[in-house]
Amino acid sequence: MPLADRLLTLRRDVHSGEVLARGGDPEAHSILERTGFVLVARLHERYHRLPTGLDEAAEQSIATRAVARLRAVGYHVDCDEAFDTDRRDPYYRPLGAQVAHLADRLRQATTTDDAADILTELTATHDGVLTALGDVLVAAADFYEHLGQPADRHTAKRLRHLAEEPLQTLWSDLAHTRNDLADRHQPHPTRRPCTAETGPGEREASAVCACPPSRIPTSPGALPAPPAPTGRRR
Repeated sequence: MPLADRLLTLRRDVHSGEVLARGGDPEAHSILERTGFVLVARLHERYHRLPTGLDEAAEQSIATRAVARLRAVGYHVDCDEAFDTDRRDPYYRPLGAQVAHLADRLRQATTTDDAADILTELTATHDGVLTALGDVLVAAADFYEHLGQPADRHTAKRLRHLAEEPLQTLWSDLAHTRNDLADRHQPHPTRRPCTAETGPGEREASAVCACPPSRIPTSPGALPAPPAPTGRRR
């Protein structure tokens, strides 16, 4: 990971007075958002700010907690003195990371049965991820319904729409894919399980398994291989 992605600034802007966080990678952005910051996505820049309407004490509390969480997982944070802290708040693995682990399992799957089992975590009718997501969208719509702002009913209606047509289409397509894989019962043609053992014909004594070696990427600036000799010079 580039060093620049491990660096952030978290300071009060001298012009607007807002507390802004800049820099970092997606993991840092997730920590900021889970601590209370709001993503601002402009055409030429992306950064995070604190929510509007907070008093100075609340701003300082959130900003200090963000610094503590970011530093706890190895980020370097350049911040205002008011937010500087020796505290290191633990940052636990979020639910989204557990769902993302399904992608890692799919990349390692060697049979259609394995892949079908993994997709079932998404498509299970009663307690699959997509069913739970629909429940969350409907609950959010119910929350918005009576907040009292002019656009709140429209937001609630939009959330219910997302829980119905788009989400149901996604669920239907994935469920069809899962069922197709479940009916095949075949190994993946280019993958095989690793036994962590070397075969008797393995040439390299340093090998710990007989899996084929990974392709070693060449950098853009790598020199081309020298041409093969065409014959002895006279």
